[in-house]
Amino acid sequence: MNDIFSDPSLPVQIGYDAEEWRNFFSRYSQIILVANSDEVDIDHLKKTSEEGVLFIFFNKVYKVLDGSFDRPAILVCRSGMMGANIVHRREVPEVLKYFNRDTFLGIINIAISPEERFSPAEAFEGASVKHLHLGAVLSPFYPEKKLPTTGFGLALWLRGLGIPARIRLAGFSSRRSERWKVFDVHDWTFEQVALRLFHRSGDIELMPDPGTNPYIAFQNEFPQFSHMDIALTANEVGSERLMMVSSTVDRLMSVTKILRFLDNSFRKIRPKTRKQRFLQRNK
Repeated sequence: MNDIFSDPSLPVQIGYDAEEWRNFFSRYSQIILVANSDEVDIDHLKKTSEEGVLFIFFNKVYKVLDGSFDRPAILVCRSGMMGANIVHRREVPEVLKYFNRDTFLGIINIAISPEERFSPAEAFEGASVKHLHLGAVLSPFYPEKKLPTTGFGLALWLRGLGIPARIRLAGFSSRRSERWKVFDVHDWTFEQVALRLFHRSGDIELMPDPGTNPYIAFQNEFPQFSHMDIALTANEVGSERLMMVSSTVDRLMSVTKILRFLDNSFRKIRPKTRKQRFLQRNK
């Protein structure tokens, strides 16, 4: 069986239907994608996971790992306009130290948008590297002007490969924690809707289980209301609550006006980042 990480003859960028990827992932009974979230309990995942499980981590793994991870694992690195994010931020040695050399399989450098550029394999400090572009998988349906998260893109790609393994997602809640923020460039609502639909259809498993849709239980209890009645009323209430949130945000914007002025003033005199200098050179 071909191994995508050890066979240098395999192509660097493999398309969506590549048999090599399917053969590789088919050897595992479960594939667990681990989000960088405070909600992830790595020790619990390891204790409750059987043999034949592949763990997939993303980018800054120190958000969820505090020691060497000794189970079969892959690190997925997202690219930006300057190449893989952990490469241009010089974080490769920092993230690789969290993996046991005997069980670490390698890195997948992922790009999704046309502007994202791969980093060369030699930039990953000797780790085995393959590149994968998921633009063709996600661009037909993902909301315009937003970028898919790496985990969402990979989960949907794995689902489409038709492999026998259970695809399980740990910590994919899209909720901001006290330590880690979520980025506005992604459409978190769209992704959560899609993932819950796939979860309830049995294609993907979310951990923890979000449970049964309460509005389905509502209709079971009150059959005189149609799906449309419930959906329209839920939308009405949701819209009113969003309007209340918007009013609160408006008040906060007024209260923090001075703080925002000071923040903007500081940003103007702060030295440009390497990314800003890169973009300026390439205008």
